[in-house]
This record gives sequence, C-alpha cells and structure tokens, in this order.
Amino acid sequence: MVTKFSLRNSVLSLSVVLMSSVTSLASSSVFADTVALQANLQPSSEVPPRVSKGHGQLKATFDTTTKTLQWTVTYADLSGPATMAHFHGPAPVGQNAKVQVPIDKNALPSPITGQATLTEEQANELMAGQYYFNIHTEKNPTGEIRGQVMPAN
Repeated sequence: MVTKFSLRNSVLSLSVVLMSSVTSLASSSVFADTVALQANLQPSSEVPPRVSKGHGQLKATFDTTTKTLQWTVTYADLSGPATMAHFHGPAPVGQNAKVQVPIDKNALPSPITGQATLTEEQANELMAGQYYFNIHTEKNPTGEIRGQVMPAN
C-alpha cells in the first residue's frame, strides 16, 4: 500500500535528481574546459638525440569546446637561428611523426606565440599525450630541441 507520505517523498526525490541533472547540464555547456599543457624542450628528446646547449619551454592551453590550442614557446642557446618549428603527432616519446600544426616562419624568434583550431582527431591525439613540439635549426634540420606536450600539473 502506497501512503501519501511515501508518494510525496518519491516525487520530492525525483525532483531533486532532475534539478541536479539540469544544473549539471547547464553548467557544462556554459563553461568550456580549458586544459593547461606544457613541454620541456631538450636536445636529448630529439630522435635521435642531439648534442646542443639549446633548451626551451612550451606553455599552452587547449579549449576542449572550441578545440583552440594557444601557445607560447621560449627557447635559448640553439646552435643558430630557428629555421622551423612544429607540433608533430601522433607519436609517443621516442618516436617521430608528421607535422600537425606548423608555425609560421615569421613567428620563429623567441618567444613563439600562436593559436590553431584542431580537428576532433587532432584534439584526441593531443589530449592523449601523442603530440610533441620541436624547433629546427640549420645545423639540426630534423630538429634541435623537442618536448612531449603533456598536461601541466
């Protein structure tokens, strides 16, 4: 036998669950998730490793709603001026991959800043830690410093 009291509690519980779900959906669609990313650029991370005094740091953010990647890269002590720089993927540490996001040659002096909108596939690979960033020089045409792009802690 269903009493008025138990029926009222059931309706009240259902209302609370529904309101919680609506609130959760509304907040997730209003606020994009922005993920902070970073990479430590070292000659020892190149494949094969390089001998260089070069070093650098990539700091980036990725907006998971708009798929916009924004970055700032600082570097120093390369064997010469940067000739190219790119985001490559998909590849784990220790493997090479094709260019996914090229950097404009006019943006190569440190600090390198920019942004790009990624495809769904590129976004998934980036968020899975399958992208790396590297900087090329004349002396090291396949890359002088490199770092795996990972979530910042």
